[in-house]
Amino acid sequence: MAESKYAEAALEPSLPIIDAHHHLWPDDRYQRKDLIGDITAGHNVVGTVFIDCGASYKAEGPAEFAPVGETEWAMTQRDGRGLIAGIVSHVDMYLGSQAGPVIDAHRDAGGEVFKGVRHNVAWDRHPDTNNALRGAPQYALLDPTFQAAVAELERRGLVFETWVYFNQLDDIAALAARFPNLSIVLNHLGGPAVNGPYAGHRAEMLDEWRGGMRRVASHENVSLKIGGIGYRSFVEESVLDGPRTSEWLADYWRPEIRFCVETFGPRRCMFESNYPEDRHLCDYVVLWNTFKRVSSELSRGERAELFELTARRVYSL
Repeated sequence: MAESKYAEAALEPSLPIIDAHHHLWPDDRYQRKDLIGDITAGHNVVGTVFIDCGASYKAEGPAEFAPVGETEWAMTQRDGRGLIAGIVSHVDMYLGSQAGPVIDAHRDAGGEVFKGVRHNVAWDRHPDTNNALRGAPQYALLDPTFQAAVAELERRGLVFETWVYFNQLDDIAALAARFPNLSIVLNHLGGPAVNGPYAGHRAEMLDEWRGGMRRVASHENVSLKIGGIGYRSFVEESVLDGPRTSEWLADYWRPEIRFCVETFGPRRCMFESNYPEDRHLCDYVVLWNTFKRVSSELSRGERAELFELTARRVYSL
């Protein structure tokens, strides 16, 4: 019998899961076959949501329409088992009100599978904090031009999502107040950074993070993705010494994950794999085992929200 490449067997293998956040590329970074191998490795993954990652952009035509190529390509990667049940692509929100035609082009390409737009705005004054690759400036979410594009999403009933660092959480709260009818999805635990200048200061960072997360959670139109637990900005260097078991990772992340669930409520939280970005820390089976261990004391209904139902509701899957 061939040895499994996965370090653990899946816990609670019948529990339905929607992986609310993963990426794919047409090259060998992480292809459809890799994702299928992971989601069929033991956990009951009944659906996934593809999130923008700069894959298969159009090489010709107006630059603002280049990201539509990603939606077109992602549609070719779907199957009948729930693989890529939803697509969240990129639109340059600095197009302002002119973002509307680009959003519509995504909808034409993806139909009902296209669920919304992500524009990352993670920014920190320290350049070694691993700022978002698109070079977002400080206070991007408060920029009137950026907000004009957000209004185009709200008008169409689509989702806006992004990721920020912990010290930008008040900008998320301000955006949520400005657009109360917009569904906003905050990625990756609200960005609890521990690299760069925050290395060695996790406790102080988490104090500020908790305050910001409470203020964001006061806005009912914001949902939270619980994941990114292996993202290099969010874990101390010693954690990456691995390999780490799901039991170890659950002990490490339990206080922060349980705080998020208690603060936002299970109906506004969803687990995400953030694969393949988190695979340097643990394999796909171990990652979902970690979430299952962390949530083991919650009720059956609460866990159904976290693993499946919140994602279904937010993305209208």
